[in-house]
Amino acid sequence: MRFLVPAVALVLLLSAFALWSRTRTTPPAPVPAPAAFKYKDHNVVFVSFDALRAGNVGALGNPRNVTPTIDALARASVTFRRAYSVASWTVPASMTWFTGVYPSEHRMTNKFAVYNAREQKPANLKELAPDLVTLADIFKANGYATGGFTGNAGVSGGFGYDQGFDAYYAPTGKFGGLNESVPQALDWLRANHKSKFFLFLHGYDVHGQHAPAGGLDYRFVDKDYDRRYTGSEHEQELLREEGLDRGRLNLRDADVKFWRAVYDEKVQRADARFAAFLKEFDKLGIGGKTLFVVTSDHGTELHDHGRFDHGFTLYDEQARVPLFVKLPDARATTAVTDQVSSIDVMPTILDLLDVQVPERALRQLRGKSLVPAMKGEQVARDLFAETDYRAYTHKRAVIAPDGWKLIYTLESRSRELYDLTADPDETRNLAATDKPRADELQRRLFAHFEAIGHDLTARTWEIGLNPVYASQGK
Repeated sequence: MRFLVPAVALVLLLSAFALWSRTRTTPPAPVPAPAAFKYKDHNVVFVSFDALRAGNVGALGNPRNVTPTIDALARASVTFRRAYSVASWTVPASMTWFTGVYPSEHRMTNKFAVYNAREQKPANLKELAPDLVTLADIFKANGYATGGFTGNAGVSGGFGYDQGFDAYYAPTGKFGGLNESVPQALDWLRANHKSKFFLFLHGYDVHGQHAPAGGLDYRFVDKDYDRRYTGSEHEQELLREEGLDRGRLNLRDADVKFWRAVYDEKVQRADARFAAFLKEFDKLGIGGKTLFVVTSDHGTELHDHGRFDHGFTLYDEQARVPLFVKLPDARATTAVTDQVSSIDVMPTILDLLDVQVPERALRQLRGKSLVPAMKGEQVARDLFAETDYRAYTHKRAVIAPDGWKLIYTLESRSRELYDLTADPDETRNLAATDKPRADELQRRLFAHFEAIGHDLTARTWEIGLNPVYASQGK
């Protein structure tokens, strides 16, 4: 009997332990580590909606529901809310994606390298900057299949955009849309999706010189609009040229509203074509091994400062662009509010893919990888933009992290200073009233260009003629 109490105690203790074992709360599973942001041997789909304004994308503030596909992708992506292009039109802006240098360096600043009465020589990357390595070159050297499918015009292979691509499609007609490039891209993907690939997909669907197949249906135009304009490419061209000649257009508010409605219709049509592409892409079953980069080369003006089209200024409606990076890791979704540049796109892609990059290409890159921004780190710095559009003007701009922006026009030695925080529409030029700030930003602007080998004070900047469209130079 003297062992009964200890025995009973032991039994009770074991029973209590068994009960505790059955009823205790399971510890929470370990929280997964943040995404490594390295996707070696993954595919890349790089999509350019040519001339798409940042403000006309729903995910970036457009109240009109015209981009449901892009918006859905944005919700699963890293969204860069303040992305700027290095240039305000296609030829210089797009070449920066593929070279990682500023237009002044790749020298694809106009469609003609030489244009005068005696000689008209088209610009070509291999001739103007033969030592540059392209993004497609690097992918190809790393064993990727490389395909580009475009709307031609400013991204024509003849300018050198086809460098490094196994296949590069540009339709015979200029300003082709996704209805032309998407079928070609899908055929190529079906043949190459079992290999790792780099795909560049581009369309001019929202460009003023693109006509939708079947014509416009005016879905967003006020029913009582008197149809002074029809929204044709010819009308848009006339307005563009008149604005350039006169400095400002004299349009009724109803006309401006009409053109903005037409633009949103084009955006919605482009978004629908992108949805069709994604539907077919999903059937290939490779989404888990693919990164998407969705952006635009530049925006466009819709009478924001009294004119139409793009290239001739560096105001935000032409310089700000959408930028979304969708990673296979679903956790990698965030909004980056620091301002970033299109010159950062190439180093970011190379960083994410963890590919072997030649030393000379690393020395070439002017931008910074945005992977730190994706991890929540601050990356704000001065951004720079430039345009020598058609030799009509020569402008340079700097945008400071605090929202101050200086635009310097070289041919007139004039400057504009804007506080984008208080005046996002750039309506109040403060260059005369805040001269110290303008002086400091001008110093930083000129120092940047001198650092990349372009002394802005070393020559006379004259306006001239360097045509983009067939109607010019006749």
